[in-house]
Amino acid sequence: MEKEATKTIRTLIIEDQKELREGLQVLLKFTPGFECVGAFRTAEEGISRAKNDPPDVVLTDIGLPGMNGIEGTRRFKEMFPQMVVLILSVHDDDERIFDALCAGACGYLLKRTPPTKLLENIKEAVTGGAPMSPEVASKVIRLFREFRPPERVDYDLTPHETRILKLLVNGYNFTTAARKLGVSYNTVKFHMTNIYGKLQVHSKTDAVAKALQNRLLD
Repeated sequence: MEKEATKTIRTLIIEDQKELREGLQVLLKFTPGFECVGAFRTAEEGISRAKNDPPDVVLTDIGLPGMNGIEGTRRFKEMFPQMVVLILSVHDDDERIFDALCAGACGYLLKRTPPTKLLENIKEAVTGGAPMSPEVASKVIRLFREFRPPERVDYDLTPHETRILKLLVNGYNFTTAARKLGVSYNTVKFHMTNIYGKLQVHSKTDAVAKALQNRLLD
């Protein structure tokens, strides 16, 4: 237990502003219990680095050149469902917050977060928390209060299609879902084609969103 408590938190930074990126690097480098395993300007570079040596935490901006941070979050979570992804952004509008959390971010922090608080937030996220800047948290609470899920709709999914969809909701991708179910990748892909048709969607992300919105897996 003592070893786990003193485990270094390996963090990867994705931030296109050079000054902030380097500042975060220095903060992590000189704080006991933290290690910066890489700092990149784009999500593509960060994903490429993480493939061979995944970090514990990804701290990412949203407004990035090329792939934005929300899509980057989605890619990280598809590759590593247990990975902790934290958004660090100047934006606090409802749409970006909602999209980031739906993509798999476990927390949403504003760039004006003080350095000591940021480090506390990273630790909180690693231990299973969902840190958010106060302004963001109040928006999330309001969004949930306003959200009224529709009555459950029956899309005539088979038990096997439902099992696959439930795995995807829980962070599995096609490959890991196939392994979990003991079937081939192509079998999962075949069933997903049927699921797309029944739900009238065109991607895994849209299928997962529709399943949650319509309470298909209750």
